[in-house]
Amino acid sequence: MISRRFGRLDALRGAAIVWMAVFHFCFDLNHYRLLDPAQNFYTDPFWTVQRAMIVTLFMAVAGLSQAVAIDAGQGWPRFCKRWLQIAACALLVSAGSALMFPKSWISFGVLHGFAVMLVIARVAAPLRRWLWPLGLLLLLLPHLVQHPFFDTRWTNWIGLVTRKPVTEDFAPVLPWLGVMLWGLAAGQWWLAHRRAALAGPLPTLLLPLAALGRWSLTFYMLHQPLLIGAILGWLALTR
Repeated sequence: MISRRFGRLDALRGAAIVWMAVFHFCFDLNHYRLLDPAQNFYTDPFWTVQRAMIVTLFMAVAGLSQAVAIDAGQGWPRFCKRWLQIAACALLVSAGSALMFPKSWISFGVLHGFAVMLVIARVAAPLRRWLWPLGLLLLLLPHLVQHPFFDTRWTNWIGLVTRKPVTEDFAPVLPWLGVMLWGLAAGQWWLAHRRAALAGPLPTLLLPLAALGRWSLTFYMLHQPLLIGAILGWLALTR
């Protein structure tokens, strides 16, 4: 069982979801034509690079969190309970996106990626230092191997696509599993050699971020409905 929280890790996770929420709020404003000039979130590097950095941070923190959980003695039953929550939320994301974006609904987004990659990371954790070269291989593989077979919704979750699918969110196993494994490897190394880097005290200023990071899944599921609801309410009042 995990007996204590790692405040620094929680704060890092909290920072990731705040950045994500700001990004999504800008996306929503643009979707409802409230940004002038209008933005292209699909091709403009200002937005696409941010999106990649946010997902990178999420995957790395997930790997770090797995290292902490395993170190604290978290067993498979507790892991599976959390996994079921993530998988259920991924299905809700797919359903909600299908209603809002029927032509570009999310079949394998960040939460879907988590559901698959966390299991793989958990099984791969005993590899320890070998996670570094394995992670590098997984990061490079999509750049070395692509095939039209992987371009369908049934197979694009692997990541060896020849073109990015038309979808509002896409976080395939490759290359993102490589980032998660690097986070796992870094967490294992820090816990063994620089434990204070993760377990040290957290500045008071960052305590709200840490509190938010402890409820990351709840925040993830609620922030978009609340943001969109607020925008629609504003539009109803002003128009």
